[in-house]
Amino acid sequence: MSNVPENTVYSGPTPQTLNQRTTLTQLRQKYRNSKPITMVTAYDYPSAVHIDMAAIDICLVGDSGAMVVHGHDTTLPITVDEMLVHCRAVARGAKNPMLVGDLPFGSYESSSNQAVDTAVRILKEGGMDAIKLEGGSPSRIVAAKAIVEAGIAVMGHVGLTPQAISVLGGFRPQGRNISSAVKVVETALALQEAGCFSVVLECVPPPVAAAATAALQIPTIGIGAGPFCSGQVLVYHDLLGMLQHPHHAKVTPKFCKQYARIGDVINKALLEYKEEVTNGSFPDARHSPYKISEADAEGFSNELQKLGFDEAASAAAEAVQKLNATK
Repeated sequence: MSNVPENTVYSGPTPQTLNQRTTLTQLRQKYRNSKPITMVTAYDYPSAVHIDMAAIDICLVGDSGAMVVHGHDTTLPITVDEMLVHCRAVARGAKNPMLVGDLPFGSYESSSNQAVDTAVRILKEGGMDAIKLEGGSPSRIVAAKAIVEAGIAVMGHVGLTPQAISVLGGFRPQGRNISSAVKVVETALALQEAGCFSVVLECVPPPVAAAATAALQIPTIGIGAGPFCSGQVLVYHDLLGMLQHPHHAKVTPKFCKQYARIGDVINKALLEYKEEVTNGSFPDARHSPYKISEADAEGFSNELQKLGFDEAASAAAEAVQKLNATK
């Protein structure tokens, strides 16, 4: 028996001719040709399919899912097992972008061995092509180098590193004074030296991002870092305006441009659905597609009567009459 749903009941995305997944070689070629690199987060199959259809270069399964999917105020609570669920769903939906999975807080800080073990799980169990880790402390640099030496591609992340809000004192921009700006550049260079193929620059002033981009020989991916990076990344829910409620308004970054207000569209659709169910206009005949012939319906009612289900028989007959009246 096939486990593929019958087309008469369910429909879904039409299978497309798949291209080769975006590789590090292709990303490096874009970087050498000064072509901007696009990256967007995804956390489930539907968002991954949309990113795939838009031909985005990199799909990041970010620990930001803790906030925009799980409803936490920070990225800290999400676990490796939760990340793996998101990774597997995204891997099924995004066939062409390079897939990068975040190492969540608490999964790589203890030792290089822990970092490598977690990175291996993200690739083997999650179906990712690479991992991303935050920070540039000496231990993080060592961890990044160990993961690269284990044969796993690593994307670095400097500037505002959300996993470090306990030390940073909240979601605070970085690089806004001389020493902090120099640290951003030096940390990015250290991650490059450790073997990272790219570095995310988050919430730093554009001149600092420009300096880091010029100093590096690998692509920088900016988020709230201005227009001088090698590419840009935004959170799926943020750029689509998916969520329209006070909590999301509180945590949506100032730098995020909303290219749509999908949340408003969703809310409107849900209210319309509720209204139509309440007033009885949904489902109508057009949305009740599965038919039984009048002869079979009559026979069905007769059988119900024989079984002593008189009320059920009357309900079935009445339903046939009402459906015929709407034709």
